[in-house]
Amino acid sequence: MTIVVVWLTGWTGTTPAQTTASDPLPSWNDGATKQAIVEFVTRVSTANSPNFVPVEDRIATFDNDGTLWAEQPLVQGLFVLKKIKAMAAADPSLQEQQPYKAVLAGDVEYFRQAGEAAVVELATITHSNITQDQFETEVRSFFDTAIYPKFNVPVTQIVYKPMRELLDYLKANNFQTWICSGGGIDFVRQISHSLYGISPQQVIGSTGKEEFIEQDGKYVIWKLPELSRINDKEGKPIGIDLHIGERPIFAVGNERSGGDIAMLTYSQQQPLSFQLLINHDDGYREFAYQEPDNVSLNAAAANGWQVVSIKNDWQTVFSFQE
Repeated sequence: MTIVVVWLTGWTGTTPAQTTASDPLPSWNDGATKQAIVEFVTRVSTANSPNFVPVEDRIATFDNDGTLWAEQPLVQGLFVLKKIKAMAAADPSLQEQQPYKAVLAGDVEYFRQAGEAAVVELATITHSNITQDQFETEVRSFFDTAIYPKFNVPVTQIVYKPMRELLDYLKANNFQTWICSGGGIDFVRQISHSLYGISPQQVIGSTGKEEFIEQDGKYVIWKLPELSRINDKEGKPIGIDLHIGERPIFAVGNERSGGDIAMLTYSQQQPLSFQLLINHDDGYREFAYQEPDNVSLNAAAANGWQVVSIKNDWQTVFSFQE
């Protein structure tokens, strides 16, 4: 139930990270991880290399929360909290009803006991019974004003600078870069281009059911209070197959609840591929946390995946810390 804990507990219009031919990843410390990334990209993108991969097959998938930006708490969780507060203010009786009561009180134990169903209920409550256009407007308004708790900066500034450099480096070498997130697809699409340079069409995420209806003389997409699919764990390879139809040769995730093991495993079934796992071990510049069972790091060790130590591999974590 790690996801429950992080749910409760700017850099607008970002330009591509600056790189040079001699050092395409300047915010990364020199070491085995950085060297392995550069060597792989060079091998698959050099025309006369025996490991050359055609441009159309250079697909890279990235988890979002905890991989491209911070996740303690989840940014989408902050959005949910804001909406729940607004709903309770409009209807004070909700303050004594669950799960509203638990959210407003920060009652993590309630969600530990209620399980994933309670989290799903929150998502459906706050992301439905509204048109698609209205929801997108709400999300954009949230990103215009939301502040990230620990750092007291706009949420748009908690993108990991080294990961933005990696995205730009891959794109410079003709990789397709995709986001494959457990977060809501409609939520992530609102910031994918401005923060990461990734078009909304290249975002894969959890989805709710929708219908096309007539409302006030116009036809709109109406968001229904029911999830269609959750794009997490074993759902990520399925999402990749649905949206891309091809395994990524480069896949990046982080060690939280085993959420990215399936995606990295799916990628590794390619004869030539690269898997990267972010280890949150820097409690000073970011956060230090690990899974209780260490399942993701164990999987990385067993399968030979590269592991990024935020503490040791990144010179800079966030641009605002420079």
